[in-house]
Amino acid sequence: MKTAYELAMERLEKESPRSDKKLTDDQKKRLGEVDEQHQAKVAERRIMSEKEVMDLLREGKQEEAGKAREQFIEDMRKMEEERESKKEKIRRESE
Repeated sequence: MKTAYELAMERLEKESPRSDKKLTDDQKKRLGEVDEQHQAKVAERRIMSEKEVMDLLREGKQEEAGKAREQFIEDMRKMEEERESKKEKIRRESE
């Protein structure tokens, strides 16, 4: 007789089967490269944004500084989406 946990896991597996496929060494390498590129872009954008915000604050432009912060957050969201899209494309190559 199966436990409630085992039954729940079976139902979950039917609804959303796990992907047990293995990634190739090349895919793993390329996924790492995507992450490295992303980290570099984030670091560059963070430095530029911090400088921009500090300059605006020194000039007494709090509203513009707030907008620059919001733009930075939006840029980070877009870059994260782009990274995940690239990684998903690499993962699907073996399907």
